[in-house]
Amino acid sequence: MIATDTKTFKVKIKRQDDANSSPYWESFNVERRPNMNVISMLQKIAANPVTTSGKEVAPVVWDCGCLEEVCGACTMVINGIVCQSCSTLVDDLLKENSTIVVEPMSKFPVVRDLWVDRSRMFNNLKRIKGWVPTDGTYDLGAGPQESQEAQEERYAYSRCMTCGCCLEACPQFTKDNNFMGAQIFAQVDYFNAHATGKLLADERLDVVMQEGGISDCGNSQNCVKVCPKELPLLNAIAKVGRQTTIHAIKQFFTGKK
Repeated sequence: MIATDTKTFKVKIKRQDDANSSPYWESFNVERRPNMNVISMLQKIAANPVTTSGKEVAPVVWDCGCLEEVCGACTMVINGIVCQSCSTLVDDLLKENSTIVVEPMSKFPVVRDLWVDRSRMFNNLKRIKGWVPTDGTYDLGAGPQESQEAQEERYAYSRCMTCGCCLEACPQFTKDNNFMGAQIFAQVDYFNAHATGKLLADERLDVVMQEGGISDCGNSQNCVKVCPKELPLLNAIAKVGRQTTIHAIKQFFTGKK
């Protein structure tokens, strides 16, 4: 157990000046305050960007929005584990290590320092048409009713923040391939289970049957271990796998592709 009575602690940060630069490490001493999260720790460093060797450097850059684990923007790798920096507490980290090590996610292009480009995730949402179609429905009267059980099952998936934790932990997801990952499979299940959203179900299944889709999942189950919202990702993967199998059989016998 690491002693927790020190007034300062050391933070080691993996930095990168821009997308084309090589990464490098810098260390900082931070004054310890009660109930600090990693974001407030980074704010202290940004307010006084002087390394442990006494060198004044440019403030560390990171991405964040809501600061309450809703936006998903502040995902980082902290002490080797991908997580949300707004909800990760310094006191908890210092219980195991005297130094806090912060890195950007490795599966997404670095923009600068701890800020990465997660546009791949949002582009994949466009590919699977991650929305409920409403054009032309305004004069059709009340929509279909759904059971409370179905609503509660879908609600779990609606809590996805597009944070990227599941993809960072996934061994199948890399910068150089087309694998979509658990985030997309969960959203396919979410929208296909919706009474109106299922109008586009076949189009979504066509997408996840392509290269990088559901058949490329290695079922490592890392995704469900790191998800900040504890989404039932394994259930989604299994359900989408069954849906694509049925869809492929229908295509075979109908001749439709």
